[in-house]
Amino acid sequence: MLQACHIKCWPTFTAQSPGSTLLGRPPFEPSRGASTTVNMGSPINSQASGYEPVSLSEKEELLSRPLLSHGAQPSPGQRLKRKLSVLLASCAVSLSVFVAFNMLACNGTLFGIKPRPSEPSTPQAPVQAREYPSSSSSEDCPCKPTSTVPEYFNTSPGPWVGKTATGKAPFMAQTRTFDHAATYVPNAPLQTQVPVQGWQPGNPSIFAMMGFLTPYTPSTGFGVDEWPLPEGAEIIWLQMVSRHGSRYPTRGSNVGAFGARLANATGKFNAMGELEFLNNWKYQMGMEILVPRGRQELFDSGVLHAYMYSSLYDPKTKIIARTTTQDRMMKSAENFLAGMFGLEWTNNVTLEVIIEGSNLNNSLAGYMNCPNESQDSLGSEAHDIWVSNYLKDATERFSKLVTGYNWTVDDTYAAQTLCAYDTVANGYSRFCSLFTYQEWIGFGYSHDLQFYGNNAFGSQTGRAVGIGFQQEVLARLQNHTIAYSDTQLNTTLDNNTVTFPLNQSLYLDFSHDTNIVSILAAFGLTQFEQDLPTDVYPGDHNFTVSHITPFGARLDVEIIKTPKPVKADRSGYEDEGEETKYVHFVLNQRTVPLGWSHSECDAERVDGWCEFETFLKVQKKMPGLARYAEVCFAEGGGA
Repeated sequence: MLQACHIKCWPTFTAQSPGSTLLGRPPFEPSRGASTTVNMGSPINSQASGYEPVSLSEKEELLSRPLLSHGAQPSPGQRLKRKLSVLLASCAVSLSVFVAFNMLACNGTLFGIKPRPSEPSTPQAPVQAREYPSSSSSEDCPCKPTSTVPEYFNTSPGPWVGKTATGKAPFMAQTRTFDHAATYVPNAPLQTQVPVQGWQPGNPSIFAMMGFLTPYTPSTGFGVDEWPLPEGAEIIWLQMVSRHGSRYPTRGSNVGAFGARLANATGKFNAMGELEFLNNWKYQMGMEILVPRGRQELFDSGVLHAYMYSSLYDPKTKIIARTTTQDRMMKSAENFLAGMFGLEWTNNVTLEVIIEGSNLNNSLAGYMNCPNESQDSLGSEAHDIWVSNYLKDATERFSKLVTGYNWTVDDTYAAQTLCAYDTVANGYSRFCSLFTYQEWIGFGYSHDLQFYGNNAFGSQTGRAVGIGFQQEVLARLQNHTIAYSDTQLNTTLDNNTVTFPLNQSLYLDFSHDTNIVSILAAFGLTQFEQDLPTDVYPGDHNFTVSHITPFGARLDVEIIKTPKPVKADRSGYEDEGEETKYVHFVLNQRTVPLGWSHSECDAERVDGWCEFETFLKVQKKMPGLARYAEVCFAEGGGA
């Protein structure tokens, strides 16, 4: 493929071009006296461009000059001389434009010939960015550009984005079906109003109980009510970690295998009844990247955080946000930042992109440097046992509707999983109404079993995978970098205030569902530690994945400063005491009561807060409980 040289011609704007604007107070009571006025400025410096406005006196002089009268026409000789002058001037301008074009296209060189090396006029970047090979064709641009952007700020990270593919474009206006005689519920944007046998008015939607495939919805709560800040209190610090938005299936998913099995049986099998549509159905999903709903989830989350926490951002600064190199991770971060700061978010935030790869240290994908994590499969075993039980009737039901094909429980579970993926990818899925409401309850519980045994307290490596991020939060809270770590921290980045700043009051990180579950375990939130049986649904339970890590899930850790200690029953301030800080965990917009997991934090607190110094003291014990080196690298450590 030929590499093209592109030159962007930017228009010149005056400072008033976009119209007179004034930025109002952010939708959050400011905790500091920082100015909230942002001067966007002009994208091009008029002096640098060589343009100077004409003064009023010059305009008057130009207007006063007499026009050339008809009686004063030039002679033929004068006309010829003028034509030659115009021709020579045109040639000179053309040559100047050609030289300027070549120099711009070729990074300041003259016809691609670089001058003799000299001392650089600007400091070199601390880390040399990766250069990607280009075609060796003689028609290639002779001026291959090089980037001075450091590797960790490069948002086009080449091979580290992972395997990606887009799917068939959705066409829901044509493909959806519904009962025209029933009450019409418009899609917004997904059509989740589908007939499900056994559903009763007042029951949760099946789309709120799809485990890690649940489109984002706020949690139903974790045991305590929500409380506003008492008079005189203020939020002074926020650490957010967010999951990416709704996506296509990952490589090797069960739905892709199901599609391949049916494709191989084309012409051999025949489906009837409610499965008849499978006779002409084809698997056309993409892989790994965000779907439109996923982009919306993160954009909406950014808008929400703008309303909740905008005043924590000092508009005179540019903060660092972090994500990983996977495509859906970068796009999630970018959509969030666009929602929070607007399309010009790069004026406010520099996005740090940490490589997500096997055996590489990355707290946002902690499993990548915990080899035994992949062997920690108790959750997968419990999941399989449960699936074979709760889908037994459905498998028998579908087997009777298909001839020429051996329909198994794996096909049944893949068909149920397709409801979730198909809906977020195409807006509507015919797979959803194939299952009863009770079977949907079983579907959500299958993910609870898997995540609990593989990534949470039922897993030996669960705490270890999330402990690196826990250490980073503690370091930020205590205002120090991290020069050494025996966990999966990237100390090259965490020991540098350029890539691990300490002067922010707003920290934004982006991670994965299993990693966030492990982060909760690493913080020692034992309210999510409980036995989950594989033979019967236990009813409502704390560790419910659809409430913890749906698509677009987010954990917000707030630090709240109060003038005096706040009474545990929230009846007011204590009569005596000094200024106090509290830690408040908010998971998917609902409070996680820290006292339920750490008795030192006072389980009687109705607001779920924990006193700051007490929280730090409790958290210092967590790395020892995680046993990172032992469980991640010892032989048999993840068994």
